[in-house]
Amino acid sequence: MPGVPGRVLVVDDNKVIRQLIRVNLELEGFEVVTAADGVECLDIVQQVQPDVITLDVVMPRLDGLRTAARLRADARTRDLPIVVVSACTQYEVESGLEVGVDAFLAKPFEPNELVDVIRQLVFGGRGMERGEDGGPGRLDSGCGVLEAVEYRGSGCGGGVGGGGGGGGVGETERAAQSGG
Repeated sequence: MPGVPGRVLVVDDNKVIRQLIRVNLELEGFEVVTAADGVECLDIVQQVQPDVITLDVVMPRLDGLRTAARLRADARTRDLPIVVVSACTQYEVESGLEVGVDAFLAKPFEPNELVDVIRQLVFGGRGMERGEDGGPGRLDSGCGVLEAVEYRGSGCGGGVGGGGGGGGVGETERAAQSGG
């Protein structure tokens, strides 16, 4: 499709969230394909050939972290940028970094944060913020992933579509930028 900045495979078991992500990305010119869980993602990823994959963590059949691990284990999908769009608990962030997730976006999220993260990964490519040893990236959109891969704060984000919510994002991002 000419003029499309990239193709995104959105994986979430919640139809409303899939549609919200789809609409926001399509408004920015991205082509979006959706899947309801990790099994469906793995079934279609080769034919879709996305530039980025967004994964929810808690899904039936195959959760997002195990899906990310399988994507990383397959030579055909090893280098695909992966964004976890989830509650971003400490466990999710640490486990996501272990399997090679490139970025995290906390639910509820601001649509402009979603678009910014996807753009950075599509145009910057996987590993743009990775360590010298090729270790986990540090692209952070509100989940508290800091320079030392440290998790801080209980709040992870603003509201979907501009509403209220978790809080603490600005403080976490400032801490990340200032080094602590």
